[in-house]
Amino acid sequence: MTQEAFGNFLAPVNAGLNLASTVFLIWGLLSIKRRDVRGHRRAMIGALVASGVFLIFYLTRFYLTGTQRFAGDGLAKIVYLSILFSHMILAAAIVPLVLRLLFLVLRSRFHAHARLARWVYPLWLYVSVTGLLVYLLLYHVYGYV
Repeated sequence: MTQEAFGNFLAPVNAGLNLASTVFLIWGLLSIKRRDVRGHRRAMIGALVASGVFLIFYLTRFYLTGTQRFAGDGLAKIVYLSILFSHMILAAAIVPLVLRLLFLVLRSRFHAHARLARWVYPLWLYVSVTGLLVYLLLYHVYGYV
């Protein structure tokens, strides 16, 4: 298998990891709203693992194949690039924020964790959902050049 073929193989795997992260994040929110701490913990560990593996695979794919060119034009390209840029900025910002949440929970500082999670959760969910959307637009709706 060539580097490019392996990189292209990783793209749908990464989309699946974004989808898994999204599902885990929603499960985590629903669990904590029901005061199911055990379910919340499991879901958030799942989201953390899915997002972490995604990051490793994404960096590997980027190293092997570089960026992919969006084949759409006009309004479609403007929408795509808007989603992509907001996704990229928040994806970079979310890593230290999620690590801070993890640090707080490992130190049993649950009140501080909950306060910060109110801000971080929607950003993390946005990053996961828009990651999947970017993949669908780039590879399936418009294809890539």
